[in-house]
Amino acid sequence: MITLKAGMKAVVVGLGKSGLAAVQYLHQQGLEVAVSEFRDQIPEEERAVLEQCDVDPGTGLETGGHTAAFFVDADLIVPSPGVPADLPILIAARSRGVPVVGELALAAGRIQVPVIAVTGSNGKTTVTSLIGHLLGSCGKKVFVGGNIGTPILEYLLNPGNAEVVVLELSSFQLEVAEDFRPDIGLLLNLSSDHLDRHGSFEKYATAKMNLFARQGRGDTAIIGMDDPFLVAAPPSVTENVYGFGSQSDCRARIERQSVYMQPGFGPDGKGELYNLAETRLNSRVNLYNAAAAILAVRAFGCNEQDIKSGLADFQPPQHRMTPVGEINGVRFVNDSKATNVGAVVAALAGFGMGAEKEVILIAGGRNKGGDFDALVPAFRQHVKYIVLIGESASDLAAVAEEAGVGYQFASDMEEAVVMAFAAASPGDTVLLAPACASFDMFRSYEQRGEVFERCIRNMAEETYIS
Repeated sequence: MITLKAGMKAVVVGLGKSGLAAVQYLHQQGLEVAVSEFRDQIPEEERAVLEQCDVDPGTGLETGGHTAAFFVDADLIVPSPGVPADLPILIAARSRGVPVVGELALAAGRIQVPVIAVTGSNGKTTVTSLIGHLLGSCGKKVFVGGNIGTPILEYLLNPGNAEVVVLELSSFQLEVAEDFRPDIGLLLNLSSDHLDRHGSFEKYATAKMNLFARQGRGDTAIIGMDDPFLVAAPPSVTENVYGFGSQSDCRARIERQSVYMQPGFGPDGKGELYNLAETRLNSRVNLYNAAAAILAVRAFGCNEQDIKSGLADFQPPQHRMTPVGEINGVRFVNDSKATNVGAVVAALAGFGMGAEKEVILIAGGRNKGGDFDALVPAFRQHVKYIVLIGESASDLAAVAEEAGVGYQFASDMEEAVVMAFAAASPGDTVLLAPACASFDMFRSYEQRGEVFERCIRNMAEETYIS
């Protein structure tokens, strides 16, 4: 556990939600807190928090970058998740023996209730939200946070309000996790993502596998058994390793529109069937997400009937295979959160396997270092036509040509939606699944999805619906 003593000087690198929570928590523990921020200007609401935490606006705050002099007397450095671990100022601090730790390392050993932690390239937010929802259906008081939007340290600022903590964790958080150990850890899948940050798939995978690094006797590891990497290199530090997926030996096995739980958790030793046909989770992608979540809460001790009640009324988060509407027989689906290659492959796999392709795909944005060539088989099998946007449009056009799929370039989302609708026939689906980050054209994937949905509403109201 990281030592925190009154009077120590801690420098928080980067603000935002996580950085502000770190400032508040360290101040609460009696540390002197300083902040180094890349932005030139700090919003007033963030400045107000710094003032409450006695951050000196002169000597305790630097903006517009990070200077060596500002870190020279630090006893502890806490970078926010978005700050690269190989930032020169952090490398220099480590060489001097100064601890450089993330929010997970600060939380390690200080959370006094069970922790369920979820990571993976795709599906993290849905699975984290679903686990929290199912635990609530089982009568538990739950804190849900981490990469999902509420910083982990907010729990420590107000402890005692939850019986279980559920966290979504990114590779950025896990690469500086130190002694963090979840009671139940889930690694859903791995595909090339954030290689612009990690440099290689191997380093990215290593960061993700840190989830299990401190687990031991009595802890539980849950992995996606349809992922060849995870099958080849499963966690070895805990005795309870369970799998979910379509394989026959999975503890939680996907069967058509249901999840079958193998015997082992129930008092009578019988298997359990969770039918998702009438729920919002009835899609190929969400069947996998549901299997992971059911396995986690069943391992935690929730009972079958409460889980089924929770599944029935769960609403998946927005921008993840979200149905938007239908115009003249053409469906529109918003999967703006599909920001990497693996997410797009998974999304397309949920469509028909017949000779008639049915997907008009809108893709493109800022590449995070993913291998676009991996899209070729999915494009060839499922995609009828592609409309390309953003910085990666030309690279994705080469993939479309390799797959033998026609394409067009669009200058903005409105033009992309119009082009996609023009290429569609009744029965087709226009799918926004970009395979890229949004930051070349939008503030976030959420804004990208919202603009997509607004364009569809406008088109329906003004042009195509009489």
